[in-house]
Amino acid sequence: MTVSCTPPASALPPAPAPPGDGRGHPDRPCVTELRLSAFAGHRRAGFPLGPLTLFAGPSGCGKTTALRAYEALARLGGGAAVDEVFPDPAACVPDRARADAQRRRGFRIGCTADGPEGPVRLDVAIQAEPDLRIVGERLSTDGLVLLQTALRDPSRRTVQAAWHTAGSAPVTRAPLPDDRLGTALLPLRVAGKTDGQRRVLAAAEQMVVALRSVFACDPRPGRMRTPVPTGSGRLLGGCDNLADVLWRTRAECTRRHAQLVAAVRAGCTGPVADLYAEPLPDGTVRALLDRGDGIRTRLGRLGDGELRYLALALVLFTGPGVLEVDPAGEVPAALQTLTVLADNLDRGLDPRQRTELLRLAARMCDRGHIRLVGAVSDASWAAGSTGVTVVDLTP
Repeated sequence: MTVSCTPPASALPPAPAPPGDGRGHPDRPCVTELRLSAFAGHRRAGFPLGPLTLFAGPSGCGKTTALRAYEALARLGGGAAVDEVFPDPAACVPDRARADAQRRRGFRIGCTADGPEGPVRLDVAIQAEPDLRIVGERLSTDGLVLLQTALRDPSRRTVQAAWHTAGSAPVTRAPLPDDRLGTALLPLRVAGKTDGQRRVLAAAEQMVVALRSVFACDPRPGRMRTPVPTGSGRLLGGCDNLADVLWRTRAECTRRHAQLVAAVRAGCTGPVADLYAEPLPDGTVRALLDRGDGIRTRLGRLGDGELRYLALALVLFTGPGVLEVDPAGEVPAALQTLTVLADNLDRGLDPRQRTELLRLAARMCDRGHIRLVGAVSDASWAAGSTGVTVVDLTP
């Protein structure tokens, strides 16, 4: 389906009631909406996210910005400090935003994570100037505010937090650091003794699990052509160490590897009998295509489009254990969903490759363990495809 940017309420709004459409909620927590209330070029923007979502529009319409905001929320959910997530916070402040009397400017982002606890909303207000800090946060579900923070004293590096207790006292108040997401800290602060506290913990954990397993992927063909040292076998965001990953995965799951070879065969020129890595005398490994009849082609000889297609196909066939992400180790793999963020998804791909990649992505996303959020300049080739949500950002 194709949707346009929809304006939600401003950041940190009153928590809305759930849609009440009667549908069941997914067993695996996942982000189903991204909200950019005030972020770079976006204001009052809300984007629905399906299992396979493509942001589409011309250069400068905000596709990359939307993916950057999603990745930022994921890193905050994983416990990263705000200065690590936003090295250039001024670039996130909305265009023409004016400072207040205290010379403060900032931005607001948020998301909704659906799962066993139902839709859980997270909205975050971040001050970029004069000091970078989280100045407000709200976690809510079913119209109930579970956690709310606010900056009370600018001279202190804390925010005042209040979370739902529903015990002898309706809420518990305590200071939290202003450089970390409070939702990610709740499991360390909430005892879980009352029904209210347990509800807070369940909602916070659902949000954190939905955010943490995110892999931002932008294959760089120039870095994939040379042999690489063997290492952990975890694929980097630029897919530089593709050969090392193939060295590991080919032996781990023959069925999945056979599916990858079939996908590569559909998207690369010439016959493809196998895809593998071989060790070299200097301790590195290089990747090759087996063309059959004893003919082998080094991946370094493939075109940029073929290398990007191959790398993206590999990403879709793997999971958090192979990609450089922070999986929620305390959550069974069957209850986790990996979300791949791919800016310029179709860069360098010819029509056949992008069609095959979309078909593969739709099949993998339909299984529930993989979600894909990509950005393309023109999604006319994908519009109407089963299972694909196209968010059109054309002005």
